[in-house]
Amino acid sequence: MRVVLAGGGTAGHIEPALALADALRRNDPNTGIVCLGTERGLETRLVPQRGYELALIPPVPLPRTLTPQLLSVPGRLRGAINAAAAILDQARADVLVGFGGYVATPGYLAARKRKVPIIVHEANPKPGLANKLGARFTEHVAVSHADSPLPNATFVGIPLRRDIATLDRLATGDKARSYFGLLPDLPTLLIFGGSQGARSLNQAAVAAAPYFRQAGIQVLHIVGPKNTEEPEPASGGPQYVTIPYCDRMDLAYAAADMAMCRAGAMTCAELAAVALPAVYVPLPIGNGEQRLNAEPIVAGGGGMLVDNADLSPDWIARHLLPVLADPGRVAAMSEAAGRMGRRDADVALARMVYDVVHAAGAAR
Repeated sequence: MRVVLAGGGTAGHIEPALALADALRRNDPNTGIVCLGTERGLETRLVPQRGYELALIPPVPLPRTLTPQLLSVPGRLRGAINAAAAILDQARADVLVGFGGYVATPGYLAARKRKVPIIVHEANPKPGLANKLGARFTEHVAVSHADSPLPNATFVGIPLRRDIATLDRLATGDKARSYFGLLPDLPTLLIFGGSQGARSLNQAAVAAAPYFRQAGIQVLHIVGPKNTEEPEPASGGPQYVTIPYCDRMDLAYAAADMAMCRAGAMTCAELAAVALPAVYVPLPIGNGEQRLNAEPIVAGGGGMLVDNADLSPDWIARHLLPVLADPGRVAAMSEAAGRMGRRDADVALARMVYDVVHAAGAAR
């Protein structure tokens, strides 16, 4: 079987594609996999790191408003479609699986042109433009929100890396805390804002460091590689550990009793899968999809939600610290978060790939 994956640009598009690739290769190491990407996206680093072939096509970002750039889109898109079609031909693709983003649109159009079966995966509650287009060309649509407006939607969840999907937080907790230099027996809060950090979240958390120490709570804070926030050194009291980046998020999750973070689709899916409750601080831009990602988890009792503008040291002291000081409440939130998670989305999406390829083969 030969599969082309179109999920470039951001980690939210790339990681689910790579998780699917891993699931396909676990089942059959001879599965041919090619990932479409552009020279601008994170895929230039992430895909080769995971051992998969990356084929580049020209980037064609679509302007969201009427600008002179809009006039150049048809010609540039035609070039990207032709490049993607050539990759499909070279790979002798049996199926194209798209995850949205810049590379998905030319990927879908090229697959339609070459009569290659298409599968669409949508991670967000509000589908992006690329996946809205892709869903018009196929009956095979996998979604991560049961009430997705896309036609022919099948609820699958978001494929996750196996080190996350198989994580046993309780069994790994002591090892994880030791890894980060934390004590084994104190309530622990994990703070992170994605791969680049989040300035407003960082600033509120660092300013609240005295409150954390007074409450006996230790903190693991991933500030992001471009941020320098760090609390003033203090003698005594629990640790407040800051690191610029973490390539072992499985251990970061295992070290924590609770998280405070943004609410991207991947973040919400991972935290629910490992049953880690969180205070979600949705990014205050875009179409509000981060809030929509977090709302079902919060409504189910697995987290808290606070607007970015309302997050402050005082809010942390009044709302978050009392929760962390109550082990029974943290445990109940953890159970609730776990009920919202799905650990086998990679397997479910891989099964859809096999079914589509076999059906297409039978129809020839």
